[in-house]
Amino acid sequence: MSGAVERRRPQTAQQFVLEELRGAITSGELRPGAPIRQDALAARLQVSRVPLREALKALEAEGLVVHHVHRGYFVAQLSLADLEEIYRIRALLETEAVSRALTLRPDGFYEALAGIQREVERAAKAGDVTAMAEANRRFHFTLIEACGMPRLVRMITTLWDSTDAYRSLYYTDTSHRAQAVHEHRAVLDSILQDDRANALRWLDDHRAHAVSALREVLS
Repeated sequence: MSGAVERRRPQTAQQFVLEELRGAITSGELRPGAPIRQDALAARLQVSRVPLREALKALEAEGLVVHHVHRGYFVAQLSLADLEEIYRIRALLETEAVSRALTLRPDGFYEALAGIQREVERAAKAGDVTAMAEANRRFHFTLIEACGMPRLVRMITTLWDSTDAYRSLYYTDTSHRAQAVHEHRAVLDSILQDDRANALRWLDDHRAHAVSALREVLS
């Protein structure tokens, strides 16, 4: 949340706080299980407790934070079973979305993915975990959203939101960043060659490698 106050704020204080908190969680600045100290946070962001409470309620509905009576809010912490279930459901839904996207192949589809992949690789090389997590998400959702099925995209988005903090932890490791770059390139090559089956296999491997690494984080 560095520089938060100086940046141009969204329309309302609640939206401002919501974006800042979501960004801190998904970037890994606020780690799974960490307490959210409301007084300090309100002072830091120069807002009252009211928009902060409303933002926390919204994040609780998204599954990014949890509230414990008499203890306050904490960044949501997943169990290994939660993580594996989420990735299993993602595999089912994303296979459908990507398969349809590769059938439709809207204009500029491959070029957009290739452009985002260059951003992924720049961030990976620089060791910029936040930038890589953001670019990685854009890469996948450019692919997913090309399916033209907004309800399906919203379902997948919810699943991604619940594991973003863990994804940032995954990218702190240099070898994991290199693995992701390699797998993205393989997906792009498969799309260029119009090999849908191979693209889907690489995406399956991509998710499986992430789950395997995150098992260590959770254990």
